[in-house]
Amino acid sequence: MANYLYKLGKWAENHKKKVIGGTIGILIIIAIAALSLGPSFSEDMSIPGTESAQAGKILEKEFQTSKEPTPGTVNLVLKAPKNQTLESKEVVDGINQTLDEIKKDKSVVSVATPAELGNFNESKQIGYAVVTYDVPANKVTEKSKEIILDSIEETRDAGIQTELAGTVAFSELEIGGITEVIGVVIAFVILAITFSSFLAAGMPIITAVVGLGIGILAILIGTNYLDIPSFALSLAAMLGLAVGIDYALFIISRFRQELSKGHSLQEAVAIANGTAGSAVVFAGLTVIVALLGLAVAKIPFLTMMGISAAICVLFAIFIAVIFVPAILGVMGDKIGPSRKNKFLERLTNKRKRNESSKWGDIVTKRPWTVTILGVLVLIIVSIPFFHMQLGLPDNGTKSEETTERRAYDLLSEAYGPGYHSSLVILAKTDKNSGDIQQKINEVTEELGELSNVDSVSPPIPNKSGNIYMISITPKTGPNDIETNDLVHSIRELSDKLTNKDQLELLVTGSTAVNIDISEKVNDALPLFASLIVGFAFVLLVLVFRSILVPLKAVLGFLLSLGATLGFVVFVIQDGNLINLFGFPTESPVLAFLPVIVIGILFGLAMDYEVFLVSRMREEFTHSKDAKKAILAGLKDSGGVVTAAGLIMVSVFTGFMLAPDPIIKSMGFALTFGIVFDAFIVRMAIVPAVMTLMGKAAWYIPSWMDKILPNIDVEGTTIQTEVAEEKNKNNKKYSNLVKEGRMSE
Repeated sequence: MANYLYKLGKWAENHKKKVIGGTIGILIIIAIAALSLGPSFSEDMSIPGTESAQAGKILEKEFQTSKEPTPGTVNLVLKAPKNQTLESKEVVDGINQTLDEIKKDKSVVSVATPAELGNFNESKQIGYAVVTYDVPANKVTEKSKEIILDSIEETRDAGIQTELAGTVAFSELEIGGITEVIGVVIAFVILAITFSSFLAAGMPIITAVVGLGIGILAILIGTNYLDIPSFALSLAAMLGLAVGIDYALFIISRFRQELSKGHSLQEAVAIANGTAGSAVVFAGLTVIVALLGLAVAKIPFLTMMGISAAICVLFAIFIAVIFVPAILGVMGDKIGPSRKNKFLERLTNKRKRNESSKWGDIVTKRPWTVTILGVLVLIIVSIPFFHMQLGLPDNGTKSEETTERRAYDLLSEAYGPGYHSSLVILAKTDKNSGDIQQKINEVTEELGELSNVDSVSPPIPNKSGNIYMISITPKTGPNDIETNDLVHSIRELSDKLTNKDQLELLVTGSTAVNIDISEKVNDALPLFASLIVGFAFVLLVLVFRSILVPLKAVLGFLLSLGATLGFVVFVIQDGNLINLFGFPTESPVLAFLPVIVIGILFGLAMDYEVFLVSRMREEFTHSKDAKKAILAGLKDSGGVVTAAGLIMVSVFTGFMLAPDPIIKSMGFALTFGIVFDAFIVRMAIVPAVMTLMGKAAWYIPSWMDKILPNIDVEGTTIQTEVAEEKNKNNKKYSNLVKEGRMSE
């Protein structure tokens, strides 16, 4: 692979204008295609085969009155001013005036007042009006939304609190907000310090944005043909931007090193692509494999998330090994090691060198202290993981600044928290099993007697009379453990009734669907984690030709994973430090977050392991001095790995500061995942443990060494060939001088 990338780098430098022009052309073409098609995200998060999904299909088939898609609705949740009710004349006039304005929208099919719907709470202070459109929720135009937002200002001015709920979203998912920009700015500062050059610092960000642009636009096109959820775009953007900057950083750093050794511009580009580029391709493919591994869970929306993110990582690899060499060919010595900013050089350069060797001395002189402290910290942080509760976000987890969250709280105040966690029960009967109506009535009574049930609606039969629909309102919210227990209690009751009366109960509704998703993901975690860990071990054995080094790397990954999930539970679920990190309220851990963290953190952890330890292996191969190898790895690669980790943290932190709870929780988990893995595991525990192991770290049975393929991640063959070619040219030059055919 190193040879191919060496030739590719040389070709890209030779054809730099064509490569740059072609890349920009591809970006423009994909942008035109994406804009012409438009996005079409799928928000279906059900899992085929689960009971709730099966019941949902039966519900749609047996009780849906129209074959047309369900129209979009907006609920205007209203609360009367103090000492008034929704029946007070002034309040009624204000509500009617607002609804009359909304009716002027030609897309509105009907408007129903709280009085018409009879949904006042006991004090008659809270109720909601319903606006129904002639199109599905995702097709409601921005103009229609603006009419709603403008109209409700009238009721708000009249002192009537008015918030919005329903199927039409008003707090849209946003990518590329100010918080993400802040993350990129911090990354630029880190790159400027690393390169001691503002110009060189801008290159990785520019190339990463180009790759990210192509990847994101490709995903937007894909939404028209695949069921891709909207938050998949956030994960793809988050990861694509971070790895795009990191991969360019590795290649540009190596390019500057080769220039400083006296290589020509073209040769420096080619060597950088063959060496650092090889590590980039290997690391990137590792991340892609981990992301595609999300399909193991057999959850469609999770699979689409993995594929979407993998697409962005793939384009990041292509940009790094094709576009970056072309850019380096154009920029040349302008971003070389000799062109440094004097202020940045005085501020950072000398200190950076000293710190890298100083840290290496600390770790190698006190390996037991560093190892014990590092492991102890990670174990302590991991403890909350053992009471992790999974769930899915709803409007109740959004910021109080959003109208959806305020509407959620008003509805909870009016009807209790169980209003948001209603369950739909389908009772399937056998027509030959006696008095069906009597059995249904008995079942309805039994359901009402279950623990945590607030109310049960009368059963409604389908046309054929063999299926009855019953609605249950729990006493607790959708993410409470008691609600989860109620769903399982209903399913246990169904097992008894099936054996006794040939009557089956199926539970569905958004709450039941979310519970099934959480349990399905939870069940998939052990298998997915085992496959990832096994894959990591085999992969690292191939790369490092060692048994103990991969074992240490895998155990370190498990430590950082446990600490990451433990800290997520500590903050998000247990509610500690939520104000510091900007979480509006404590809530269960995002159901698919652990799987996402395992996949992505594994890929990134292996990136850092390869970039750091491969330099150690290279030194050990030459010197056979284990301690010297560790010091060389920390000195030569430690700075780049530290910069790469800080860039990841800055980019992920930008997403962590976003208001959307899904993006926020993913950004938070990945931010601290990198902190634990890159800085505690890779930069501290790994070199400390390798110091304790000494030469044994590189032991491999001779029989295994013979059968393992040689994976030249660091491009050692390239360096050897270049050195041999240089010696050959020097000898040729010397011979010509001796023969008198060339003057000295």
